[in-house]
Amino acid sequence: MHNFMKKISLVFAGVIAGIMVSLNFSAIADKEIKEELQTLPIEELRTFSQVFGRIKSDYVEPVEDKKLITEAINGMLVGLDPHSAFLDSEEYKELQIGTQGEFGGLGIQVTMEDGLVKVISPIEDTPAFRAGVKTGDLIIKIDDTAVKGMTLNDAIKRMRGKPDTSITLTVIREGEAEPLTFTLVRAIIKIDSVKSKLIEPGYAYVRITQFQERTGENLAEAITKLYSGSKVPMKGLILDLRNDPGGLLNSAVAVSAAFLPSNALVVYTEGRTNDAKMQLRANPEYYLRGSGRDFLA
Repeated sequence: MHNFMKKISLVFAGVIAGIMVSLNFSAIADKEIKEELQTLPIEELRTFSQVFGRIKSDYVEPVEDKKLITEAINGMLVGLDPHSAFLDSEEYKELQIGTQGEFGGLGIQVTMEDGLVKVISPIEDTPAFRAGVKTGDLIIKIDDTAVKGMTLNDAIKRMRGKPDTSITLTVIREGEAEPLTFTLVRAIIKIDSVKSKLIEPGYAYVRITQFQERTGENLAEAITKLYSGSKVPMKGLILDLRNDPGGLLNSAVAVSAAFLPSNALVVYTEGRTNDAKMQLRANPEYYLRGSGRDFLA
């Protein structure tokens, strides 16, 4: 009986201790939340909630809460600079597809300018290129939907799709009095991020269209082929980065490392948090993904 009561006491003490620990964690969490709330702009958030409520009750058609919140987040980031954006899981998947070098679409590299989609460059031998879409064109409508107010990711998502499906782009072009209309048929777009050739004895040309997963490796292969295929000693190489829209940072570091001294500083980032402060150098640890061989060696 004594042992039984002792066990009951221990269990009861353990339960009490557990409750006290939980209450302690809860108190700490509540304190952290209160501290965060104290730093929030209450008046501005009150305005936001009023606008949110008015849209929910008075807008011409019902709008889902998720859509309103997502668009609010997008607007908050777009207002900072043209390179900041919020990606949900589907948009992040689309971004990954774009850096792998193959997807269903039109074959244009784009950016955002003044709320419109601007063509950076049509990709050679793609539906957009063959139809006559040009660098600098501003896309104002995708099918019957105005681009103004869209995010860049939303516009890209609309232009991509299943091969053999059609889409109509309305663009304005400098020097043209009226908007131009292009009806295109989507196709499988394969982007060769590295293109190279010997332009004359001793001189080579390398163009990088986008920094993709294998761009560094493809560049190393291209340079090796150019040098081995030249009948005279190589004297120079032209590296063409025009209209490159960007891509994966480690691939850009790999391209830089091909031409810079070992361990040279390529790029650094600054930020208010420790993980935002980086120094990327011409060193395999900064451009190799995984434990693969150093293709630049």
